[in-house]
Amino acid sequence: MKKIELIALLTDSKKIIEFLQRRGVVEISRNASEELDGMNVTAVVGEFEKFRNTTIQALAILDRYSPEKKPITEIFGSRSEIEVDSFGKNAMQLEKIISVANEIIRNSQEITESEKIITQIDLRCDILGKWRNLDIPLNFRGTETTTAFIGSVPSAVDVEEILPENTYTEIIFRSKDITNIFVLSDKESADETENILRMNGFIPVSEPENDTPETIITNYKIKRQTSVAHIRKAEKRITGLAENRKNLEFAVDYLQMRKDKYNALSLLGFTENTFVLDGYIPEKYADKLRKELESKFTVYVNFTEPSEDDDVPVLLENGNFSAPVESITKMYAMPSKSDVDPTPVMSFFYYLFFGMMLSDAGYGLLMLIGTTIILNKFRLDDTMKKTMKMFRNCGISTIIWGALFGSWFGDIVQVIGREYFGKEIGSIALWFQPLDDPIKLLLYSFGLGILHLFLGVGVSFKMSWDEGKKLDAVLDTVPVYLTIIGVAPLASSILVSVPAVLKTIGTYMMIAGVALIILTSGRSSKSVFGKFFGGLYALYNTATGWLSDILSYSRLLALGLATGSIAGVINLIGTMPENMIVKTILLVVVFIVGHTANLAINLLGAYVHTDRLQFVELFSKFYTGGGREFRPFTADTKYIKFREDN
Repeated sequence: MKKIELIALLTDSKKIIEFLQRRGVVEISRNASEELDGMNVTAVVGEFEKFRNTTIQALAILDRYSPEKKPITEIFGSRSEIEVDSFGKNAMQLEKIISVANEIIRNSQEITESEKIITQIDLRCDILGKWRNLDIPLNFRGTETTTAFIGSVPSAVDVEEILPENTYTEIIFRSKDITNIFVLSDKESADETENILRMNGFIPVSEPENDTPETIITNYKIKRQTSVAHIRKAEKRITGLAENRKNLEFAVDYLQMRKDKYNALSLLGFTENTFVLDGYIPEKYADKLRKELESKFTVYVNFTEPSEDDDVPVLLENGNFSAPVESITKMYAMPSKSDVDPTPVMSFFYYLFFGMMLSDAGYGLLMLIGTTIILNKFRLDDTMKKTMKMFRNCGISTIIWGALFGSWFGDIVQVIGREYFGKEIGSIALWFQPLDDPIKLLLYSFGLGILHLFLGVGVSFKMSWDEGKKLDAVLDTVPVYLTIIGVAPLASSILVSVPAVLKTIGTYMMIAGVALIILTSGRSSKSVFGKFFGGLYALYNTATGWLSDILSYSRLLALGLATGSIAGVINLIGTMPENMIVKTILLVVVFIVGHTANLAINLLGAYVHTDRLQFVELFSKFYTGGGREFRPFTADTKYIKFREDN
């Protein structure tokens, strides 16, 4: 990574920033010089953000009322390529696009308002429906000689029994909770009637319209139909505006780029006639960028080495084999300035362990075919492309391990031979079947785990050696190697027979390793007792730490056996019926559904546990992380991207 300092004319500031945005190779830092002025872009950025939110809202409305049928080639979210000239022409239409977005939003608001009206109408009609049998207006309050009471009382109240004899009572509606009543009383008894009703929970109905309930309901239904018609028209207008979807998507990205551009401008330092840009750039892009800038603008570009105090960002760069697993490193932590990139260190074992855990050649073949088709037929961004390559490589590893263990969709080869051809097919494993000899696979898992851990210790050795700490590199590594290699045949003899000569050699190596750990691990202490007890403590940590680390690799056995066992059970279920036709149908169904589910579950398990073996076991031996990822100023777009030559 190089530091970049760029000085150019103020009149070219926006053009240069736009050029750098398309190139996407420079991370811009805030200019800290007190002698240079800054630029306040808050208002401009806020305006862009407002317009962008408008277009996003319009697109969401289109997705709701007129969803786009995307071709299968865009299932992974590929972006459309665009030329700079086309980008400029489309940008000229921004005002029109925003107008379309506002029109879509207005129609959506009209739909929302109409839906509210419909909801209110439905509620009112539901209430009025309980008064349909009343053939007078609900706001009727009586005549010159009578007083009317229209309302509700609890159903437990027997109205006719409690009211004066010279009142007329009519039950309009009754349910288990409430009774709607009409009461007509003469003027002399009106006060008494009203008091009795109130004491019994009477609630008068409130209705401003001077019509019968039936008439009001009819009028509401007409209003409802009008609102429904408004909704249909608004939906039709929105659907008609769906032809502007691509323009709206362009506007979202364009406005995001403008917003990012002005945010970048706020990081620069300005004089009356010039501006200054500071930042970081990967060394491999430096010379090319300088030539391009100098050919297009009046500009001074200078590259320097970062100092020890600089917060230098980190960019991972690996070959085709290791690059696909860079996302695993990023998931854990970016390497710091003092770290090595662990990606190439772990990549081989990552593919190895993933395939060993999934360990079914049929599943690996599906992964290989699926990822190859996706890589060849779909337009993927760099991140998705690396992910597909990672799973493709894991699929190849899975095929190899599955063939070694003789697992092709479990034991489907043996099942078909036995059930349909009456032939017993023996093992098709190129090496051995784990279910027949799990102890053998367990020991090999531990052996691979030791090699994996030794790799981490070896990287730690190299890092110390390169820092000039050569004695520390030797004393922190060799004793551990001697101890673990010595213990390995002794521990293996518990489970299998080990030649006596190996056990003897192992004993001497273990003793030598233990002695070196005790004698050298406490070397930083000044006292003899400190050195001795420091050595004992280091021996304890080595024994317990390495034991737990090595035992963690038993998951290679566990997940490998789980995949094959479940696959075998699936095949067994499919062949349970005696009738050949029923058996065939069931086997096909169970095979497709069962193996799909088994692949999905164990694919996730292999991914998670392979990650864990890198993060917890390998990285703990040499890797600290803590670096900051390189985040260049680039076109952060969702729907479009510039062509490579643009």
